[in-house]
Amino acid sequence: MYSTHIQAITQFTLADAQLAASLMQSIPEFDKPVSAEAMLERIGAAPALLLLCHVEDELAGFKLGYEKSPGEFYSWLGGVLPDFRKLGLAQSMLLTQEQWASEQGYSLLKVKTRNSFPAMLSMLVQNRYQIAAIQGEGVSLAEQKISLQKALV
Repeated sequence: MYSTHIQAITQFTLADAQLAASLMQSIPEFDKPVSAEAMLERIGAAPALLLLCHVEDELAGFKLGYEKSPGEFYSWLGGVLPDFRKLGLAQSMLLTQEQWASEQGYSLLKVKTRNSFPAMLSMLVQNRYQIAAIQGEGVSLAEQKISLQKALV
């Protein structure tokens, strides 16, 4: 059994953004990784949470979200490096993010995914996220964005 640890960062800095951007480079699903600068620009002054998942003290994945509006937390980016998949890390980070968001007083957690990511879509549905919208007229079915949300109260 591997020892795992999830580090929660709530003061999102340039160094944190650079670490998340670096991780994205090694996650194949991110065909267009987001730069550290773009992360900081998008989040701005909003409250944010960066989760870093470690396996045996090696960085294995991340999850980044921020306050979209009062009461609403948006889970924006996240992933697990291929060598560390099937260990339940994404599920652990999801639960950690939900717990934190609930403790901060958020009543709604939102996320977007695509049909081309069936493992993520399945995990979200199994964790009681509900499909709220599908976007992507004019793109392939696999590339359409699926918006999901979960009430935290």
